[in-house]
Amino acid sequence: MRRQIMPMLLAAVILGGCATRVHPPAAPVLSSSAPAPTPALRWSGNPILPGWYADPEVVRIGDRYWIYPTYSAPYDKQVRFDAFSSPDLVSWIWHPRILTSKDVVWAHRAMWAPSVIEKDGKYYLFFGANDIQKNGEVGGIGVAVADAPDGPFRDLLGKPLVGEFHNGAQPIDQFVFRDDGQHYLIYGGWRHCNVAKLSEKFQSLVPFADGETFKEITPPGYVEGPFMFRRGGKLYFMWSEGGWTGPDYSVSYAIGDSPLGPFTRMGTVLVQDPEIATGAGHHSVVRLPGEDEWAIVYHRRPKGETGANSRVVCIERMRFDAEGRIEPVRISNEGVEAAPLR
Repeated sequence: MRRQIMPMLLAAVILGGCATRVHPPAAPVLSSSAPAPTPALRWSGNPILPGWYADPEVVRIGDRYWIYPTYSAPYDKQVRFDAFSSPDLVSWIWHPRILTSKDVVWAHRAMWAPSVIEKDGKYYLFFGANDIQKNGEVGGIGVAVADAPDGPFRDLLGKPLVGEFHNGAQPIDQFVFRDDGQHYLIYGGWRHCNVAKLSEKFQSLVPFADGETFKEITPPGYVEGPFMFRRGGKLYFMWSEGGWTGPDYSVSYAIGDSPLGPFTRMGTVLVQDPEIATGAGHHSVVRLPGEDEWAIVYHRRPKGETGANSRVVCIERMRFDAEGRIEPVRISNEGVEAAPLR
């Protein structure tokens, strides 16, 4: 199911500096083609999605941008994933319930931080579920598969791919990264981050040459939310720091050459601005059309909002200096200009 969401509806999300609980609005069902932005819609505005969502992963698939977020609600109600697609970062289509706990026999709460990647004509959604606190509990990182980016997704394994703690890392906040032909699973909460090699069909993990399956790559300050991308031959490793409910939530990064490290910490690039919003973090990055154009998609808490799950998805431009360092990102209400994909 696809439902068109236009940016003016986002006015319902923030009213007088405070958030109002909003769910994606009912609207006519459309085809997969969203209209071109009108002159009045050349900027995305922030937030870019209506309702409470967090932990967004943004990816380019064909002629669309896709955002796969966490449905931000109490853990026992966090039992579904929605997706959103856009041709230009301004006009968005809502794809509800692409995967729910009813589709995953072992998942019953706290379904978090989806990461989606295409391979051989299939779409794979990696997700965390159940917020396990120790080994022996059922939960961790699962995998679902679909024939289209908007699903419906179905559980691939019938059990978690990673269902235990390794190197102290809680099995959450998974990100799948393809580098030099190999797919890696990068994940971890509780201030530890692991990297593991995925098998060809994403049904298991493959040991490294030294026999280890999980290698710890935790950088200084790391808490959760890992993300990697390459630019100019260098590998950028980004993550969230601080407490996800507090004002110190932020995004930092390091630079290296390999997903296994070593990495050199470079600094913090995304922080809150209490005059606009608080708790800015858990992000992803997408390359835009153009020679070297990038955007960062993240969640934050609207000004005056204190609820732990009152989080909204926003977007900003991300720029680099002449030495390849990421410049500090200024959070805004304007968002980004339309960036159509051809």
